[in-house]
Amino acid sequence: MSSLLNFSSSKLWKRSPKMKNSSTVLVDSAEAKYQGTQRADNPGSPVTIVVVGCGQRGKSYAKYAQHCPGRLKVVAIAEPRPKTRQYFAALHNVDKTLVFNTWQELLVASKETINTVGKPLADAVLIAVQDHQHAEVTKAFAEQGYHILCEKPMATSVQDCVEMERAVTKSGKIFGMGHVMRYSPYTQELTDIVRSGVLGELINVVQIEPVGYFHFAHSYVRGNWNNEANSSFSLMTKCCHDIDLLCHWFAPAVPVKVSSFGSLRHFRKDGKPKAAGTSTRCLDCPAERDCAYSAKKIYLSPVTYGNTGWPVETIVDGTPDIENVTHALDNGPYGLCVYESENDVCDNQVVNIEFSNGTTASFTMVAFTSAICERETRMYFSNGEIIGNMSTFTMTNFKTRVTKTHRPVNEGGGHGGGDMGLIRSFVEAVRTRQQNVLGTDAQDVLKSHLTVFAAEKSRREGRVVDCVEFEKEARKEAAEKEKDPFVV
Repeated sequence: MSSLLNFSSSKLWKRSPKMKNSSTVLVDSAEAKYQGTQRADNPGSPVTIVVVGCGQRGKSYAKYAQHCPGRLKVVAIAEPRPKTRQYFAALHNVDKTLVFNTWQELLVASKETINTVGKPLADAVLIAVQDHQHAEVTKAFAEQGYHILCEKPMATSVQDCVEMERAVTKSGKIFGMGHVMRYSPYTQELTDIVRSGVLGELINVVQIEPVGYFHFAHSYVRGNWNNEANSSFSLMTKCCHDIDLLCHWFAPAVPVKVSSFGSLRHFRKDGKPKAAGTSTRCLDCPAERDCAYSAKKIYLSPVTYGNTGWPVETIVDGTPDIENVTHALDNGPYGLCVYESENDVCDNQVVNIEFSNGTTASFTMVAFTSAICERETRMYFSNGEIIGNMSTFTMTNFKTRVTKTHRPVNEGGGHGGGDMGLIRSFVEAVRTRQQNVLGTDAQDVLKSHLTVFAAEKSRREGRVVDCVEFEKEARKEAAEKEKDPFVV
């Protein structure tokens, strides 16, 4: 995600979306901005989109416009980092009059266009800014009539999530959430089996999220999601994917009770090796060679071998090289000792959920793994079981006593094809004006996020939380604030 510093519907659970394998100065005339940006109502022309935040996630989704230019076209962008902005604009051939430093500038230009020609700059907006900005940006573009695809999580507070859901619902536009795991061929096959009933009723799921030891150090110790006050708790920022999947698979049953336990166990000052002494940065630390979380190993060494992709691409503006990466490690958060960083989010957590029909699920998030985000899933049915690892899964039918291994196609890209699957489904939903193409809506998205908030409440308060009452209270507080915006 880019650092823009200025800046349960029951009808839907029955089917999952099916995939095919496969600054700048505002110009004087809003009419000039409008020309060539609108898809109009011609189903043969591409859906047009504006991208707010051209970082890793923005780039991942926008790749679809490169692969399928007849389906999607990027027509405007907002990004504060000069080199990133320039690169993205050139990559998508965005007119220079539609390249903005901030989302606010883009919003103003869009308003001018609406006032002049009666329509926004584009059909849709892709929101890939920092998590705490999602609500503000979403509400602003929803008010202007854009279809919205927002990177996960929905927002970082209960209040913001409820307000987002209301704004999107009021707009009547298509809403997509970056829960990309739903849209990979692997997950599609699992979901089809659940819905088919071939193994009977789904009774229990055990889901494990192995974050990856250096991935966690990069994103949740040194990175943008390391501090709850600046972002949110790690169960939300990393694992709302997983809670969403559990809610999706058990629907139309809904979560009724949740409990959770977890802590920041390792990445603390008392975990620092004695050999590190008073060093606070990896590049001058005497213990660097023996440290698994050495920034030199994670960022600098790969560049010397020509690896300029993730995660090193995220710590500099422009193409990573020895010079700019070294500068970043000497001066920025990614060169800090992981035991001296300002992180405060859990590095291990478990969640238990009971659903309204008596079924159950458990979820584990742990930082200390060699696997990176390769979820392990065990699904237990009344007449069978499935054991999977995001690449393959083994299905056993107790009635037939047949065990079969499934190897869903991996379409490439992030999350086993989930990134492309989501943007493809979103574009189709916008093209056809059918929300159910996405297999979810804002109400469902809100419900799964409220389950995550309820789980964190359980962890903090050491008690089982009633999800139904939690949602009622959240909506009540939102309604009271709407009546009196000064209510805290």
